[in-house]
Amino acid sequence: MENQVYDIISSTHLNYRQKLNALCLQAENSIDVLSISPKFQYYYEHGALCDMNEGHAPYRPRYVMPDYQKFVRQGSEFLKLAPPKTLDELLSALQILYHYVPSITTKPVYLGNLDELIDPFLEGVDDKDAKEKLTRFLIYCDRTIANAYSHANLGPKATRAGRLLLELEQELLLEVPNFSLKYDPDITPDDFAEQAILCSLKCGNPAIANHKAHKDTYSFDYGISSCYNVLPQRGGAYTLSRVVLPRLAKLATSAEDFVENLLPDALQELGTYMNERIRFLVEDSGYFKSDFLVKEGLVDRDRFVGMFGVAGLCDCVNNLLKDQDKRYGRDKEADDLAERILQTIAKFTSEFEAVYSEVAGNRLMMHAQAGLSTDEGVTSGVRISVGGEPENLLDHFRHSARFHQYFPTGCSDIFPFDYTANRNPAALLDIVKGAFSIGDKYCAFYGADGDLVRITGYLVKKSEMEKYNSGEVVLQDNIINGSSNYKLNRLKDRKVRVV
Repeated sequence: MENQVYDIISSTHLNYRQKLNALCLQAENSIDVLSISPKFQYYYEHGALCDMNEGHAPYRPRYVMPDYQKFVRQGSEFLKLAPPKTLDELLSALQILYHYVPSITTKPVYLGNLDELIDPFLEGVDDKDAKEKLTRFLIYCDRTIANAYSHANLGPKATRAGRLLLELEQELLLEVPNFSLKYDPDITPDDFAEQAILCSLKCGNPAIANHKAHKDTYSFDYGISSCYNVLPQRGGAYTLSRVVLPRLAKLATSAEDFVENLLPDALQELGTYMNERIRFLVEDSGYFKSDFLVKEGLVDRDRFVGMFGVAGLCDCVNNLLKDQDKRYGRDKEADDLAERILQTIAKFTSEFEAVYSEVAGNRLMMHAQAGLSTDEGVTSGVRISVGGEPENLLDHFRHSARFHQYFPTGCSDIFPFDYTANRNPAALLDIVKGAFSIGDKYCAFYGADGDLVRITGYLVKKSEMEKYNSGEVVLQDNIINGSSNYKLNRLKDRKVRVV
């Protein structure tokens, strides 16, 4: 540990905040407070089970989704803020609150349904003044939060605030915040959805979330945070741990051994480990007893869930069937095996009793985990690996729809497009409508020739990655992870689509 701390302190490749975060993790990892079984440790050491580098002693939830509407109505006694009455007061109050919202990144991963929050405060403010104020607000988020896991939501209704934010996104080309549009063809007007699609082709924002598919996940409203995590508002996620399927497959003697023996055993160990993390966080860490967000009702403990991550389905299946030369996304036998694996995991999560998880019916909730910067040979969630994508875009969406259904807390695909899409956003919207009608839950687009590129779910600029790779210190935290992931998973070779 001493050497690791020294390496962080003496680094010329990290800025001050990045060093501070790295040192905090070292301190957290210097103690062992969780009861971990030898079998979990075995799978962990083989990389088959993964704690997502959340640290050895959880002292805050992984993702926190404050009730920003309630904050606007009541203000905050702890922060000494009265309810805002003007647009300036609103934006200032949000900036202050964001500073105190914890997460695994140390930055707020959920900034609220921004158009709904802002729109009522636009009365009496003309577009020119509103755009000047919103520009300063967005630049504050980009420069101060400086972490692209921070996620803001739009929609599903079209609002004046939503349209202004989309206009500014195209002009400013920011990495932060990440945006998603909650899209419902029965609520969202076509012209607003097309504006969002054109914006995404220019700057990668927003991604498009299937609102119909997500709106009944909980008995109240949801929000989207970080890399497409669908979570309860006024709650969040205690933890996200994952089973890394291709690494587990390497321990199996056959596909049958994997599905019948190894996978159930590993799932049981992961569930038990997640319960231990949740138990410590709730009972011992003090977070839910002392944090002002809890005391002021901006988050409720019983609205938090445990996210059961699944990563690398594609690589797992390809490995198990390599002797038969069957490939995920191409061959029926491979896709059938993939679905059998997901059914096994879904059955486990539907039966395993999770502690302190009332909002999820005392169950863990499946999530298609999108990857870590060090992952090699582990394709995000249930996506098809780069180079194996179907030639036909519609076939790709059909394949995704088959597997998205298993993931209530987030599952997504990413598609780069060439210039032809800019000429016909209506056609791309038709594709989205068709995909969502058959069960696709989430898709993100970006222009293949642009500077902004989506990595797992967050955005980085290619130009900033080049700076980091040449040894420069960079502002945005995600450049560090994005630079590694971009190379290891050959993201520059993603199949570019045309319309």
